[in-house]
Amino acid sequence: MKLIIPNQQYQKSYNDYIRELGDEERYPFPLDFDHRDFPALLEKNNNFAQGKNIPEHMVPSTTLWLVDSNELVGVTNLRHYLNQQIAHCGGHIGLGIRPSYRGKGLGHLLMKLSIEQLFARGVGTIHIHCYKNNSASARTILSNNGILDSEITEGGQIIQRYLVQTI
Repeated sequence: MKLIIPNQQYQKSYNDYIRELGDEERYPFPLDFDHRDFPALLEKNNNFAQGKNIPEHMVPSTTLWLVDSNELVGVTNLRHYLNQQIAHCGGHIGLGIRPSYRGKGLGHLLMKLSIEQLFARGVGTIHIHCYKNNSASARTILSNNGILDSEITEGGQIIQRYLVQTI
């Protein structure tokens, strides 16, 4: 298993991943980008990483894929920094595991690798948020040294806000 920059080699696996998700809400948000023009999808991900052509309310972010041989098994999106809105509700990391690969500890691995990437970028305190009713995400954050900082209510749902700090 390794983290890679999105690339053309994984187009079929990416499309299979999207099909597996079906009507499920997609995490992280770049999975919602139109994937019918795959080179444009890759360019959009690259632009976000460079802070180019991103919506005003967003910040630069890097999308990385967790791959196992020729299969895309997970996606992480790392925000380079937080604006006020994303610090309140959003955090530095959004990630998801392909449905057919869930329950195998890959969420823990992908979170660990995501945290390492952010620390390597100089982020000292990482904010990670999840819905309170998503116990799998909460366990993943806690198992990666997350400490519950606070809870807020947004859109009728309770959001748990965790912090992970460099040791």
